[in-house]
Amino acid sequence: MSSSIYGKLALTNLKNNRKTYIPYILTAVLTVMMYYIMDALSRNSAIGDSNLHLILVYARAVIIIFSVIFLFYTNSFLIKRRKKEIGVYNILGMGKRHIARMLVVETGVTAAVTIGAGIIFGIIFSKLMYLILLKILNYDIRMDFEFAMDTLVYTVVFFLVIFCMTLVYNLFQIQLANPIELLHGGSHGEKEPKTKWLMTVLGIVLLGTGYLIAIKVERPLEAIQAFFVAVVCVILGTYSLFTAGSVALLKGLRKNKKFYYQTKHFSAVAGMIYRMKQNAVGLANICILSTMVLVMISTTISLYVGMEDVLTTRFPREFEAKTNVSTPESDRAVDRIIEEELAKVSVKPTSMFRYHDGGVAAIEQGDEFLLQEFGDYSTDGVVEVIMIPLEDYNRMEGTRDSLGPDEAYIYATGKEWGRDRVSLGGRTYRVAKELKEMKLVSKDENNLVNSYYLIVSDAEQIREILVKSCGDSDMQEDWAEQISALNYRVTFDLKGGKEDCLNVTQAMKDRIESEVHSGFCESRELSRGEFYFLYGGLLFIGIYLGALFLMATVLIMYYKQISEGYDDRERYQIMQKVGMSKREVRQSIRSQVLMVFFLPLVTAVVHIAVAFGVITKLLAVLNLTNVPLFLVCTIVTVIVFALFYGIVFSLTAREYYKIVN
Repeated sequence: MSSSIYGKLALTNLKNNRKTYIPYILTAVLTVMMYYIMDALSRNSAIGDSNLHLILVYARAVIIIFSVIFLFYTNSFLIKRRKKEIGVYNILGMGKRHIARMLVVETGVTAAVTIGAGIIFGIIFSKLMYLILLKILNYDIRMDFEFAMDTLVYTVVFFLVIFCMTLVYNLFQIQLANPIELLHGGSHGEKEPKTKWLMTVLGIVLLGTGYLIAIKVERPLEAIQAFFVAVVCVILGTYSLFTAGSVALLKGLRKNKKFYYQTKHFSAVAGMIYRMKQNAVGLANICILSTMVLVMISTTISLYVGMEDVLTTRFPREFEAKTNVSTPESDRAVDRIIEEELAKVSVKPTSMFRYHDGGVAAIEQGDEFLLQEFGDYSTDGVVEVIMIPLEDYNRMEGTRDSLGPDEAYIYATGKEWGRDRVSLGGRTYRVAKELKEMKLVSKDENNLVNSYYLIVSDAEQIREILVKSCGDSDMQEDWAEQISALNYRVTFDLKGGKEDCLNVTQAMKDRIESEVHSGFCESRELSRGEFYFLYGGLLFIGIYLGALFLMATVLIMYYKQISEGYDDRERYQIMQKVGMSKREVRQSIRSQVLMVFFLPLVTAVVHIAVAFGVITKLLAVLNLTNVPLFLVCTIVTVIVFALFYGIVFSLTAREYYKIVN
């Protein structure tokens, strides 16, 4: 057989199967383009080793995994539709070796068009994505646009490997099948699946476990570990319920005579039962992808829109100066520098507090705090105890209270203490008063860890407890000195022109950190750029990956409808011959599509609703405690996604109806 015939056959086959190949090629081009853009951004030298670089690298890894799974998954639809056509070639005398050569040419053409177009569009739109990223970052950062030859090479090699793998899979499928199986491969029906009660129960248990974990999480630090466990349980439970639970549900509907024996229902339910084995995986994929899109977009938009709330939560006051080892000399130096720099500009400090403190990690057990190793907040139930001398408390609050050596005030930022005694570091105090409020810090139950403020009579008691928190560890002498010493803090807001505030903040920070031993400063305005850099990057990745997953969702839905249309065409034609009108056919189709199509969306919305609480805890770890803002962003995201989902439904249902008729 002439070698040119394979090229002609390949092009003819691609043209004849354009209804399935054009969407595949278009989405593959988009996948190549999005990988190229992400790889190019992650290799931009201006980003360096920042958090944004790490985010882009992780996003690139997600796209790599997604590309392999997605292209393999869509290829399985294509080869299924092609089996009958390939079987005809085989019966007409074309050997499997010749068919293999034809498939090689087809794959080569598809890969060349896909990779070539994807790289061209990637080069064109990478500049646009670069500009969008800079706009989102909202920060004057020097990031030059670069063309990376490494990105071009990696993109070509990576997607060539994927197409070679799909080709091997297709050849393997053809080699194992005989001509008769190939002829019926595209329309081969499923036997009625048995009701797998064990898998159904397992799915309910897994889904219930994931939901229970998500609901029971109370603290933000608990949410980090619990979230991933819950996600795994929900994914496995979703696949189990769609695979086995859907069959049980459909058989239950079949037993419901009032529902089943309606023209628009009985055909749809009967057909879905027989093909639910292959439908279930697609529906579960749509559900999981929809959930991922909703979570990524709603959370990243919330973080970006709520940037001011994030900064206020992270930095309760605009400026804080701190010495880790408080001495009279260093304390005076901090105060002097602040006064000198503020005197140079027309900026006034407001809500200024000066105080000493010492903090330890502890386990709350009854009325006792059990000291943990310094800085260890990994243990379940760990809390933070911050001790302040009474003298400093009186100065901040404007009071003249007095305490005995075995008395203390306690203030809880979350739930109240509610006990008469408190023990810490071998000392037991009588709670003279539980404070309802403090000017220094307000109550907030969304803190990463529960915090307690303990007001004691003198600083020496705090030092003794801090020394005990060091334990018997062999830490360096200067580090042990820093841990066992009190901190000195000066924190305040600034009133004045924005430029003056920014300049004086930078001047105070530079001088304190260079002139004062163990001096350290934090500033809301000076940190604003870093937060936009991080959360802007998260928003960019959330929208970017959300668009990628949305594209996959649409294509899976499209192929599912096309595949089912071809499978159902003969069945509906027979039903019309025995008396079913076109109107009844349309009603039956609409019933089937509605029943299957919107089930993943409804399930995804339920997943989001249950996970809402644990996601708010995760956002608290990222300093976003504005729950109403996240609620609004989630609702808007769900509504927009549902509208888009409905549009896709109407388009695919129309294609389905055209095929059936």
